[in-house]
Amino acid sequence: MGDQLNHQHSWFDEKNDDTLFVIMEMRQETDYVRHHIQKVVSYFLAMRHFAEVIENKGFQVKYFKLDDVDNCQNLTENLHFLIQQYDIQHFEYQLPDEYRLDEQLKEYCEKLNGNSITTKAVGTEHFLSERTEVYETFKNKKTYLMETFYRNMRRKYHILMEDDGKKPLTGKWNYDAENRKKLPKKITIPPQKRFFRNVEELVKTIESQGVETIGRIDAKYFDWAVTREESLVVLEDFIKLRLLAFGKYQDAMTERDTLIFHSKVSFAMNVKLLHPLEVVNACVDYWRKHQDTINIAQIEGFVRQIIGWREYMRGVYWAKMPEFATRNFFENTQKLPDFFWTGKTKMNCVGHAVNQSLDTAYAHHIQRLMVTGNFAALLGVHPDEVDAWYLGIYMDAIEWVEITNTRGMSQFADGGLVGTKPYVASANYMHKMGEYCTNCQYDRKVRYGQNACPLNSLYWDFYDRNRDKLEKNPRIGMMYRILDKMDGEELAKILEQASIYKENVESL
Repeated sequence: MGDQLNHQHSWFDEKNDDTLFVIMEMRQETDYVRHHIQKVVSYFLAMRHFAEVIENKGFQVKYFKLDDVDNCQNLTENLHFLIQQYDIQHFEYQLPDEYRLDEQLKEYCEKLNGNSITTKAVGTEHFLSERTEVYETFKNKKTYLMETFYRNMRRKYHILMEDDGKKPLTGKWNYDAENRKKLPKKITIPPQKRFFRNVEELVKTIESQGVETIGRIDAKYFDWAVTREESLVVLEDFIKLRLLAFGKYQDAMTERDTLIFHSKVSFAMNVKLLHPLEVVNACVDYWRKHQDTINIAQIEGFVRQIIGWREYMRGVYWAKMPEFATRNFFENTQKLPDFFWTGKTKMNCVGHAVNQSLDTAYAHHIQRLMVTGNFAALLGVHPDEVDAWYLGIYMDAIEWVEITNTRGMSQFADGGLVGTKPYVASANYMHKMGEYCTNCQYDRKVRYGQNACPLNSLYWDFYDRNRDKLEKNPRIGMMYRILDKMDGEELAKILEQASIYKENVESL
């Protein structure tokens, strides 16, 4: 599949003239959700380059381009065509990372086995945990604590551990409390490593085939890394220029730069051009040699994202799908505002995050969680709508990592399986962690009235309307104590302002 571009897979340990490798560009995959145009382009470029690499190594490759006349645009129909054309006797596939593809291939193999064609599913040799590992760790428990899983992974791979393999270096597992600094006004942000190429012909092909996309692209100067070699350069760029401040400023928000000190390796890892262990080990090795300039909070914050959060999200996905995709704890029904596709809103925080996403197919995790995700949660948007937007717009979005972050962490639609509380915030958080409020038309200090920041009234409206579901949550009891102490007339004005904003959301 397009997200299985693992150069180091054991499939390629030795050549076999009887084996045909198959890679497909398909409408099935471009159309199940509207994807960002840069995402479609990146996948196709990465797939084409990967096919060329293994073909140059002497492997037989059948590559379906989107506009090939023999392309049925469907996975199993293309496979059926090849099996007949080549008189295939045995079919192998790497286990997909998405539930829908896993089911599609299982059903197809049952039919092949019925026709005396043998089949086999193999692992992708990429992840650091088994599909079932999270499920087995938290079997029969109501909540899944990522920290427990993360510590197990640290021990399992002996990462940032004392020699005995039992205790973490420095005696502390987690430095999250030190990873929440606002970006200083005077700080040098390294320039991004870019790989410019002209993709006008590919974009024309995608458009001529009728693929509906979202987002924007500069087809003459497309700059994403789409090969293993380029991905390794991006990793090196992060290690040498950004790791020294990653942890401290990983939650910071700014209009000055899109990447700040983040790594931009998630796409490369999610399509398997880079292995998570090689990423982590490269970063840890560099940190060990430069502890005089890089403190442990920087490297621990990065390691936690890769071997902790990323693996944990995948485990939750396989433990809870397909039921997880139907969860709607708050019974939200609102539509996602049109400005999530246009970027045309007067709210500077949302407008900047959305426009950056439309322009680059990228936003870092706090922009996703605490800006666009926060607004959708406060508004009460149906999680299906939120899922579709996140899955489509971001370069690194594949369902296993998107839906658990969005429906779980961001929207609390799972009722607290992934996160122990809803991650919602008023303008106070935006001002504390970012610079958006400085240049915004709305007043961050005002809850109602002319130019009052919508986040403020929607924040209290969120808690008010969801009291029956949240009041007993021990992590947010303070919010209800504050709510109950509010003057009745004051609260009424706040809730009325929220109602006005919800009724006129497209004008915000």
